[in-house]
Amino acid sequence: MSKTFTQAPATLVLADGTVFKGKSLGKIGTTTGEVCFNTGMTGYQEVFTDPSYFGQVLIMTSDHIGNYGVNKEDVESSSIKIAGMICKKYSGNNFSRISGTSSLQDYFEQNSLVGICDIDTRALTVHVRKVGAMNCIISSETEDIDALKKQLAKVPDMNGLDLAKEVSTKDPYFYGDPNSKLKVAVLDCGIKENILKCLTDRGLYAKVFNCKTSFAEMEKWQPNGYFISNGPGDPAPMDYAINTMKEILAADKPLFGICLGHQLLALASGVNTYKMHHGHRGLNHPVKNIISGKSEITSQNHGFEVSAEDIKKSKTVEITHLNLNDSTIEGIRIKGKKAFSVQYHPESSPGPHDSRYLFDEFISMMN
Repeated sequence: MSKTFTQAPATLVLADGTVFKGKSLGKIGTTTGEVCFNTGMTGYQEVFTDPSYFGQVLIMTSDHIGNYGVNKEDVESSSIKIAGMICKKYSGNNFSRISGTSSLQDYFEQNSLVGICDIDTRALTVHVRKVGAMNCIISSETEDIDALKKQLAKVPDMNGLDLAKEVSTKDPYFYGDPNSKLKVAVLDCGIKENILKCLTDRGLYAKVFNCKTSFAEMEKWQPNGYFISNGPGDPAPMDYAINTMKEILAADKPLFGICLGHQLLALASGVNTYKMHHGHRGLNHPVKNIISGKSEITSQNHGFEVSAEDIKKSKTVEITHLNLNDSTIEGIRIKGKKAFSVQYHPESSPGPHDSRYLFDEFISMMN
């Protein structure tokens, strides 16, 4: 059992002036970011450590959070990446019988994460779905609403914000078996650990590069293909990565992109992106592969989307996957090139494994 922890009164203020009162979780303090919600029923530790959530305050819509603690295995990066957490019922103690498991409260305190619980997350989620994503502030230090609103007004909007460079690796590193026959260069825009596992479990040897690395620099390693990762923020300001994608396409190298990598491939091919009303985040989003005619249940986490109107005008970009809830673009491929991408997460951690075949298609492309 974890040590006893003290909960203080906590306040959540949204950019539209909506206020929720609750209790503190994690570190006593104040935090800001764009509010979003995840509908997954499990895998909260993987979600918290996903770099794609950098700069966001996360609403967990599942009723209980923290009841099975945390462990060293269920992580997608080296630390918590969310800016704050909102939930209904919070368990700061560890009730798991798995060896080496610690409490979520200890984990949050170690990572200096501020959050709020004991609020009506259903009402909050309905409000965000209706009004749209916006910035918010959580504080367990002060209940002065006017002061919190003034601090919140200074927080930059996610639209136009380049955050990938904040979470990308500073130095290149290797992942997998160096004796593998195939090598993949990974442009790290905020990569999840399980993506690297999915690549290397299939016999690839990966070298992971900072997101600002040039195509020429990566080519020195003589990879067999290129992978462009997921990540946070708006893809449009990332000229450095877009130009790298253009050079990979011009050289006709095998290329696979996921989430932010998908958006960057679209931008490199003349297709614009836009900020969604409230994004897609969860483990149960239905997607149709319009090439095979089959449907997949997918894991998703994105607040930006590829323009369907631009693709209709494009002579080079072809749609491969569509979201069955709202018909947004979930996958594309480039005509005449060995390049494709998906908006969702086939590595699906947490989530279903319906889409793991995409990694096999990437390897077949390299072979």
